[in-house]
Amino acid sequence: MKPDLVAAFRAVSSGYSADRIVADPELNTAFIDRCRSLGLAEPAPELNRGLLNMRKQGILKGPRALLTSFPDESSYRFAAEMAIRFLERRDKVTLDDVICDPDRVAEFDALAAAIAPGFTPLQYRWAALNLRKSARLAPEILAKVVPPERILVQRVAELVLNEIPSWQGLYIFFTPDQPLYVGESENLRSRISKHLDHSDNKFFARWLWEESDAQLHLELQIFPADTTTRVRKALELELIRSRNPLFNVLR
Repeated sequence: MKPDLVAAFRAVSSGYSADRIVADPELNTAFIDRCRSLGLAEPAPELNRGLLNMRKQGILKGPRALLTSFPDESSYRFAAEMAIRFLERRDKVTLDDVICDPDRVAEFDALAAAIAPGFTPLQYRWAALNLRKSARLAPEILAKVVPPERILVQRVAELVLNEIPSWQGLYIFFTPDQPLYVGESENLRSRISKHLDHSDNKFFARWLWEESDAQLHLELQIFPADTTTRVRKALELELIRSRNPLFNVLR
């Protein structure tokens, strides 16, 4: 398969890197189509993964690839981070797993766009790749050891409190720009209700009082009934360490 993958890459790359070919919807469609024309019948995720592996092994060495960059990446970088971490925890997958799979990456695009709308799929995907290159997507090890049963994300303005599970778990308040507050609770519905009544964490409560909640999102991580308080608190501390939420630092 390697010679044909290399041939397909060379035919469609237009001077771009293998990462760009996999992440760019138009170039990736052209790459998969060329693979098919060369008789490669493997699923698209396998072909994309093969291309990335060859890049890592140095098989695709050639002239320096054209630079891919976008001037406004800071406007949606955090949305890309939240979207990829959501899929990593929910499905126990890596960034490469998501980027290589057309179905998974389409869900990633939709999640990122729901948080910070108005950008292209390539921009969201490239932001996630850049986060990894800059070591800002460090694995959250404990979260993989004790995965949640379910993860939910919703705009706070659209929340219905009675529909929030009254089970234990973690929660993250965030805007399209940054994480604001991470917490844990034995009863998520009760704790979220207190936050929205401005009675938990004075700094975050003041922010909720003064700012519009139009851009505020909430992620809920629901844990099994036998998860201990000690484990919940350890998970909370790991999320605070990796995400550096504004109001946990202030409290």
